[in-house]
Amino acid sequence: MLSLTYVLCAEFKTAPLGTMQAFLSYTPSVHVSQHLFFCHPTFNAPNQTHSKPAFLRKLSPSLLNPNMPSGSGSLMWFRKGLRIHDNPALEYASRGSTCVYPLFVIDPHYMEPDPNAFSPGSTRAGINRIRFLLESLVDLDLSFKKLGSRLLVLKGEPSEVLIRCLKEWDVKKLCFEYDTDPYYQALDNKVKNHASSAGIEIFSPVSHTLFNPTDIIEKNGGRPPLSYQSFLKLAGEPSWASSSLSVDLSSIPPVGDVGSCEILQVPTLKELGYVETDQNDFTPFKGGESEALRRLRESLSNKEWVANFEKPKGDPSAYIKPATTVLSPYLKFGCLSSRYFYQCLVDVYKNVKRHTSPPVSLVGQLLWREFFYTVAFGTPNFDKMRGNKICKQIPWNDDDELLAAWREARTGYPWIDAIMIQLRKSGWMHHLARHCVACFLTRGDMFVHWEKGRDVFERLLIDSDWAINNGNWLWLSCSSFFYQYNRIYSPISFGRKYDPNGNYIRHFLPILKDMPKEYIYEPWTAPLSVQTKAKCIIGRDYPKPVVSHDSASKECRRKMGEAYALNQKLKGLVSEEDLKNLRRKLDEDEDQEAKPKSQRQKLIN
Repeated sequence: MLSLTYVLCAEFKTAPLGTMQAFLSYTPSVHVSQHLFFCHPTFNAPNQTHSKPAFLRKLSPSLLNPNMPSGSGSLMWFRKGLRIHDNPALEYASRGSTCVYPLFVIDPHYMEPDPNAFSPGSTRAGINRIRFLLESLVDLDLSFKKLGSRLLVLKGEPSEVLIRCLKEWDVKKLCFEYDTDPYYQALDNKVKNHASSAGIEIFSPVSHTLFNPTDIIEKNGGRPPLSYQSFLKLAGEPSWASSSLSVDLSSIPPVGDVGSCEILQVPTLKELGYVETDQNDFTPFKGGESEALRRLRESLSNKEWVANFEKPKGDPSAYIKPATTVLSPYLKFGCLSSRYFYQCLVDVYKNVKRHTSPPVSLVGQLLWREFFYTVAFGTPNFDKMRGNKICKQIPWNDDDELLAAWREARTGYPWIDAIMIQLRKSGWMHHLARHCVACFLTRGDMFVHWEKGRDVFERLLIDSDWAINNGNWLWLSCSSFFYQYNRIYSPISFGRKYDPNGNYIRHFLPILKDMPKEYIYEPWTAPLSVQTKAKCIIGRDYPKPVVSHDSASKECRRKMGEAYALNQKLKGLVSEEDLKNLRRKLDEDEDQEAKPKSQRQKLIN
């Protein structure tokens, strides 16, 4: 039961009309039964000079406040939600507290270099996303310093670090944003169990998404809605949408005594053990709340563009100025509040004569995000084919050579390879470009398991999001949600439709920069004299196609048809043995079909 008495003071610029209703709507892990006061002293940190390396420095004692009164400390644990604006967990941590510990834990598995990975980065993330995260943390730290506080950085296994802090620091409240990802669900349960046993109040509001996925699933009888339209009907308008969000925090209680904890500065890539490389090798998108809000303002300034945004449209070959907002990585890390973004869009819609609607509008894109979050949260084994009740069981090929060719941009199809190079270089590409390469790897040409492609995207994308990444791979491989497997993106004609001159290809594949536009999408068809003049001999300077699109796509359609028939026959209860038998049959059929072709070729010779 939540029982609050508010005494409002001037530290917050906005005391939203619906603040109490907003807090009452946060259902996960809220254990409160006390009077909370919204007053705290303003603390101004003096400028400091230091000689020790930034990453290894302890905090200045003047920032740590060892003489803070006991019994009034709050720990604000950051994971996502790397922002000040619309951060109810941070707001709540500040209320009635004489000190607040804003904490981020560097998880070695996420941040430390893995020399065995296929690209620079850690075990779990590529270097572009790590860099984006570090930039976001630096920006968050600067925001805290302006408020008379700072971000505390510790290193280690997150749950162990949190439990140690809760034991050592005088903390009465633990606040963090609710997270639906399985990794954080397990982590949070461990930390919450300790906090509860220690009598520490826990506040974990839903603010990473517009809706609480649990509420949607309960409305649907305990099952997640499996179509976008059914999700929209269940969701309706967000409960907080008619209230003002608190977006300006003017001060925060200072940091308390940290005891013997070795508090670090936000590290640089070099301090984490990464080799410094040319800035051009990194993503052009800078992390942080400040950049997120700047990009949001820039997008919203063109009200006509916002009103007419239509997702199926847009140029996937636009790389200098992308045809979308590129706000997805900021939403992923919570540098931008999805709720604030939603309210800004609604405000624009109110002031224009007409605008697009879901599923194609910008609000529609936020609702797609909500849809995937809800289905992912309510579906066991959502990130796998086996044991996933909503996923078609398909006998995908286990071909590491084809996977490597796709991943390393050497398929021999310039449109596909250029997209994969953009992914590796910048950590981002247009949604239609993602569709093309995902289709090509799975049901379109290579018939490689979607989980393999998902792993590559999960590593390299700066906006990699567990629910959305898995949901899109399920969709694009026609394993769930979308079942029209006969509709295949052509690796030749689709890109040409948007960029007939091949400028996108020439940029990301400079080896093809002099290839005439007639051959830029299929350079293997160029006469040798043309290849020589373009200084690009196919098979030597640029690879030949690893598959023939016409025959490969035909074969993929046949395999998908057989797999769908088996799933329908067994009502989705397809065993591993059933898949092995189908794979054997498909291989035999493929061999039988190949023999007449071989015999005809011998006769021709």
